[in-house]
Amino acid sequence: MNKVILSGFVGQDPRIRYIGSRPVAEFSLATREPARTAADGTRIPELTEWHNIVLWDANAEFAEKYIRKGSRLLLEGKLRTRHWEDRNAIKRSVTEIYASEIELLPK
Repeated sequence: MNKVILSGFVGQDPRIRYIGSRPVAEFSLATREPARTAADGTRIPELTEWHNIVLWDANAEFAEKYIRKGSRLLLEGKLRTRHWEDRNAIKRSVTEIYASEIELLPK
C-alpha cells in the first residue's frame, strides 16, 4: 500500500502550471517532530522535514485560490519518485507526494 498522510505548513505559494488543459500545483510542505528526551536520557532536537507536494485538476484549482505560504494543511496522497538526467548528464531524482485529499486547517 502506498499511502501518505501529512499535516504541516506550506513553505511557499503554490506554483501553478498547465499540462495541456490540466492544472498542476506544486509547493513544499514542512512537517515537524517536536524535541524529546529518549528513554536513555539523550535529548533529541526538533526535526523539520520538507516534502514536495503535487496537486492535479480540482485540487490544483483549490490550491491556486486558497493555499498560501504559511497555510496549515492536512493532506493524503501517495509517494512518487521521478528520475531524469540533467543537461550535464547527471542523473537526478525527486520524491513527491501526489495528494488526492486536502484540507485547510486553522492556524
